[in-house]
Amino acid sequence: MAHINRYLETWLEEFLPHLPAVMIDGAKGVGKTQTAKRFAKTVKRLDDQSEQVALAANFNRIMTEEPPILLDEWQFLPEVWNRVRQMIDDHTLPGSVILTGSIQSKSPMLHSGAGRIVRIRMRPLSLAERVQAKNSFSLEDCLEGNISEIIDAVSPLGYEDYVREILRSGFPEINQMRSKQRELQLDSYLENIIHREFALQGVTVRHPGKLFSWMQAYASATATSTSYNKMLDATTAGESDKPAKETVIAYREALRSLWLIDDLPFWSDVGSPLGRLKETPKHYLADPALEARLLQLSERDLITGTAKSPHDADYGGITGRLFESLCVMSARTYAANLGARVGYVRTSKGEREVDLVIQKNQKIVAIEVKLAQVITDHDVRHLNWFEEKVGERVQEKIILTTGDRAYRRPQDRVLVIPAALFA
Repeated sequence: MAHINRYLETWLEEFLPHLPAVMIDGAKGVGKTQTAKRFAKTVKRLDDQSEQVALAANFNRIMTEEPPILLDEWQFLPEVWNRVRQMIDDHTLPGSVILTGSIQSKSPMLHSGAGRIVRIRMRPLSLAERVQAKNSFSLEDCLEGNISEIIDAVSPLGYEDYVREILRSGFPEINQMRSKQRELQLDSYLENIIHREFALQGVTVRHPGKLFSWMQAYASATATSTSYNKMLDATTAGESDKPAKETVIAYREALRSLWLIDDLPFWSDVGSPLGRLKETPKHYLADPALEARLLQLSERDLITGTAKSPHDADYGGITGRLFESLCVMSARTYAANLGARVGYVRTSKGEREVDLVIQKNQKIVAIEVKLAQVITDHDVRHLNWFEEKVGERVQEKIILTTGDRAYRRPQDRVLVIPAALFA
């Protein structure tokens, strides 16, 4: 498979030489190992039992190995974490250790790593990593207010292409497969979560079908802030034997530990002028392709707009919400590379909503996602309201679309960008 340039590579090039240890978190299959291996001189695969035994018997021997040392899937030998922390306390040189992990450890015996190990999350392939379009608009330039007033950029993708990108998956290996093989691989990924990964975390799944149904309900709620109780009701409609609340919480936390739940937090600001805001997260899974596969949606379903939720949840058009999921996942990748904070805004009664608020220091970019090619005054009203309330800290107001050309609206300076041109 041809190498795909990842945003995390740029981050590692800049920061790894100056940090003693870096931890790359993320779901299985997002490309953590392959990316880390490009920077490591020594690789220890701790999902290999022979490597575990050898390292456990003599951890100090890694001090003689050539750095950077990659400790891949460290959670299979949890004591590695504290050993690395001790190395740092003993003044390990910068650029010495890279850790990767697909499961968040819950062990109370492990130090948090705060102040010693810098963590960054790797997500599936963003749109920019897949397309690598020319004449793109970088989030960094948007935050700095460096976007030219003269805009002339055409998108390489159209509406149907975005639908295909939703279904292709951001897992690099799966992304390159043909549709039938890709569907089989995604089904296998989901089956592995239910029948193997939960057990590895000590979570007993007595009714796999109910867990799958709950995951479907979560996918149905993509890009909404609907309550977990409502999801559970959708999962078990017409059933008297509902899973206990503790069981559902265990499901949710296990998926979060596997980095498969990627909920977007609400944006908050000290002394916010926005009034009362909703303070629940907006729901997303790690990859829009997993959401689509859980809902058994085909390319034709999404293109024609005939897609329905298996739970008949009244959450609005699923194609638009999956497009939003793709754009949010991508924007969070760009923001992580810059050390920017990402959230969303929705007033408590739902009158106003901004899909993405990206903030670095006191500079803000506000973004709305629209599954549309033509943008109207109605589409930009929430962005203009947000700028009016927050003021000059807003560097850019952006609408991400499926349109073919980028432009700036002269009447309110909203920047309309095809999603494939945002980087």
